[in-house]
This record gives sequence, C-alpha cells and structure tokens, in this order.
Amino acid sequence: MERRNQTGIRIFLLLGFTEDSDSQPLVFGLFLSVYLVTMLGNLLIILATVSDSHLHTPMYFFLSNLSFADICFTSTTIPKMLVNMQTQSKVITYEGCLSQIFFFIVFGCLDNLLLTVMAYDRFVAICHPLHYTVIMSPQFCGLLAQGAWCFSVAISLLETLTVLKLSFCTNVEIPHFFCDLLEVLKLACSDNLVNNIVGYCVTIILGVFSLSGILFSYSRIFLSILSISSARGKYKAFSTCGSHLSVVSLFYGTGLGVYLSSAAISSSRTSLMASVMYTMVTPMLNPFIYSLNNRDVKGALGRLLGKGLISV
Repeated sequence: MERRNQTGIRIFLLLGFTEDSDSQPLVFGLFLSVYLVTMLGNLLIILATVSDSHLHTPMYFFLSNLSFADICFTSTTIPKMLVNMQTQSKVITYEGCLSQIFFFIVFGCLDNLLLTVMAYDRFVAICHPLHYTVIMSPQFCGLLAQGAWCFSVAISLLETLTVLKLSFCTNVEIPHFFCDLLEVLKLACSDNLVNNIVGYCVTIILGVFSLSGILFSYSRIFLSILSISSARGKYKAFSTCGSHLSVVSLFYGTGLGVYLSSAAISSSRTSLMASVMYTMVTPMLNPFIYSLNNRDVKGALGRLLGKGLISV
C-alpha cells in the first residue's frame, strides 16, 4: 500500500483477532463473558470493602481503588471491540483512538502505582507493626491514592499530547483489538523520536522504579518473616501479603511478556495474544486471587450477598 503523508486522517481500522466470520460468535461470547466476570468480580470487591467496617483499613482501601482501576482499564478497550465485532465494523475514529490511548495509559499506570503503594503498605504492616496506624493514617493513604491518580493522568497527558503532533499515512490498519500506542506510532509518517523518548522515560519510571520499590519492600518483608520464631507466626505474616504478591507477579509477568515478545518476535499476532493476558485476564483474576485466600474478604462477600438475598 502506498504510504504518503496525510495529516487530515480521521479514522483507523482495528483488525482485531480473526477474519473468519464463523468463529466471530465464539470469540464474541468468550470476551463478553470475560468482561462481565471482570466487572462483577471487581464490583463485588468494591461493595464488600465499602459496606463492611472490618475492611475499612489501608490495605482494603487500596484494594478497592485497584478494583475500580481494573474496571475502567478493561472498559477502555473491550466494549469497543465487542461493538465492532457485533456490527462487523473495524472503524475507530481518530478522536476515539486518542481517547483509548489516554485512558488505557491512565488506568495502566494507576494499576502499576497502586500495586507499589500496596507493597509499601504490607512492608509497614509487617516490618513496623507498632507504628502502622500512625504511618498509614487515613490522611496519608488518601494522599497516596490521590498522588497515584494525578501522576497517572499527567503521564498519560504527556504521552497522548505527543501523539497529537504526529501525521499519519494512508495505511490506517492497526493489527490489534484496541489503539495500542506502540502500534499507532508505527503508522506515523512524521518523526516520532520525541514519542520514543517519552515512552522510554515512562517505562523506566513506572517499570524500573515501581518494580524496584516492590522488590525492596518484599525483600525487607521476607527478612522480617524469617526472623519470626514460630511457624504459625511466619504463616500469618506471609498470608497477609501472599495475594498481593500473586497479583504483582501476574501483572508484571504478563506486561513484561508483551513487550519482550514484541521485541523478540516481529509477529503482531503474538503481541496481540500476549496483550490479552494483561488487558483482560489479569483484571479478571485479581478479585479471585484476593477473595479465595482471604478470610476477611470472603466473610465480607458472604455478608454482602446474604443481605442481598434477604432483601430479595
């Protein structure tokens, strides 16, 4: 296809998963189910933490923020994909594409920062238990949450505004189910050096610094757990951070898998399938990870669902 500069382009085409019309209903049903389970699971976590006074603690405050971020994260991409599949259309407007990029980065960054804050919360709870209520005060927790939101919005604005300066070619096909920033930059005809620099800086800040903070927190946590003499005490201390550690491993494992696979293998199909893991599967599994191994959450969910059944 001829590639020439076209600054007035108004649409992109999302190629999605498959061109086979026979398999479209199956793919549609699968991803609709994933979306509904994600919405229901995270919504139940939010309702449980808000309605149950036993869960009015910093850990569950950040967990409810994480669940809300996951709801918004999946809602940024999946509904548009489902609509396109249902209407047999691949079109997304230029404005819609920029909106997807903005909100995808916002809630992706927010997930990252909240996981880092939650690791710090577990570090204080296990390594400095006597000072926990003083350090993790409601005011400080509110500032941490607000800081994560503001920083995520600022980072997303920076990356999205640099896209506005680009001009695009007549090739408007994006081999993805949403407007992934890396795929959109490949379509640009103008120089995207600034975009690449900004992208690398954001990756370093969020990937390296956040992950380093999490690893530092857990290294101190493990050292503190090893110093506990009783086996029961060790198990109790570890159980308070086991769910979070599982979510961190899932989030960073799938996220790094996407970028490592796209760097090592030029196949857009491989990158597409890897993206499914952290954009759909991870937000869907988070509520199950936090509820199945947590008696407080299971008890709150039981009481919440019990009240619902009684009211019916």
